[in-house]
Amino acid sequence: MPAASPDGGGPSARVTGAAADWLGQVRFGPDGLVPVVVSSLASGDVLMLAYASAAALERTVRTGQAWFWSRSRDGLWEKGATSGNRMRVAELVLDCDGDAVLYRVEPSGPACHTGEETCFHRPALRPAAGAPRESGRPPSEIPRESGPPPDVLAELGRVLAERRRQPEPGSYVAGLYAAGLDAVLRKVSEEATEVVLAAKDADAETLVAEVADLWFHSLVALAWFGREPSEVLAELGRRRGRRRAGDS
Repeated sequence: MPAASPDGGGPSARVTGAAADWLGQVRFGPDGLVPVVVSSLASGDVLMLAYASAAALERTVRTGQAWFWSRSRDGLWEKGATSGNRMRVAELVLDCDGDAVLYRVEPSGPACHTGEETCFHRPALRPAAGAPRESGRPPSEIPRESGPPPDVLAELGRVLAERRRQPEPGSYVAGLYAAGLDAVLRKVSEEATEVVLAAKDADAETLVAEVADLWFHSLVALAWFGREPSEVLAELGRRRGRRRAGDS
């Protein structure tokens, strides 16, 4: 049976106030555990499924890092304590029945022990290229007809600039910046290669995802030099305007 508290059950180990009220609504199973779905705050992609005891949820609330209950080791487990691939928990959400929890996180590295970004990387079925998605898709999959919010690049630019100025522990982007410019540029190069490979494989679904990764890491590099996405858009607009003038 999972431990009741991460620090031996003493009163100081437990959270109070609104957080305690929230934890009181969680419906744990007979084994004292509740399933936890972990998703990326940035993309909405599902990263992993784990389980948490009351103690693990308490420690997650108190530290802002992802804690779980390891059924194989029969003990509390901080994600990334060994690998370094920690997860900063930006939001905890309880489902409608109170028997499942969602962690929305900023991962500092791959979620899967295999090195994959997500533990869910072995699909049995894929939609045909260009086919519409059915309901139940992850929130990151925005219908093509609606498109992303018009200010998504500006918002990304603000977040990246903030991470550059004030690094936040556990942040993937802050970790990249701390590793230096060469680390940032290596990621840009890696993502560019992934775009080429996806295109060569004619995998349209993967191509969209890899282009998004390339754009994201290119924006990380841009923020390194204190520049904003709007400057790139302005340059594209300038080139487009010049082309139209030439056509006329």
